[in-house]
Amino acid sequence: MAAGPGPSGSAHPPGPAPAAPPLLIACALGIEQLALRSGRRRHAGVASGPVTVLRTGMGPENAQRAVARALEGGELRGAAVVASGFCAGLEPGMHPGDLVVADETRGPGGSTPCTDTELLVKALERAVPGRTVHTGPLVGSDHVVRGQERSQLRGTGAVAVDMESAATLRSALSTGVRSRPVAAVRVVVDAPEHELVRIGTVRGGISAFRVLRSVLPAFFEWHRSLLLPRR
Repeated sequence: MAAGPGPSGSAHPPGPAPAAPPLLIACALGIEQLALRSGRRRHAGVASGPVTVLRTGMGPENAQRAVARALEGGELRGAAVVASGFCAGLEPGMHPGDLVVADETRGPGGSTPCTDTELLVKALERAVPGRTVHTGPLVGSDHVVRGQERSQLRGTGAVAVDMESAATLRSALSTGVRSRPVAAVRVVVDAPEHELVRIGTVRGGISAFRVLRSVLPAFFEWHRSLLLPRR
């Protein structure tokens, strides 16, 4: 005889919730890793699954190699990937500590669309209230961008530039998991009116560090959303 509904009216008890994929957060510099790891300790109870903060080293080639190695096998094989750290803003009016959420990254290998950009923007506005969040293309470079080159990149529609995000996401999607969720979130440390060579660099860097330390809850919220049905 088949069993009847239980006390709640359900014929079968609900099964366990699906496990969240691991989350890999990739950054280039030791100071970025320090900020992200300190933020992870402060918000450890908010994470929905295993979280790894990977320091790749500076530049697109290092980023590509480090991310590929990390995702080759083991527990990170199916990980969602966020490229994070500092960046140079391209738009006038940007300030150190502003946030950039890429809707796509652009590099020599082409463009990579990012996953659930709007959700990330809203989550960051909650995690770091009062900070401006810019959205648009994030372009990759293999060197520090200055002056006229900054203006030229801005003319392509890009809102910010860094050296690793495009290579990080492209590498993440070339490891056999083409449906892997990817995102890029950067904190502006260098902007048209606030270049690193100017007085105030230290103050701007401290501001950017504090913001980067505070973004983890938004990453975790984005990570949890991956369990929801895709529309």
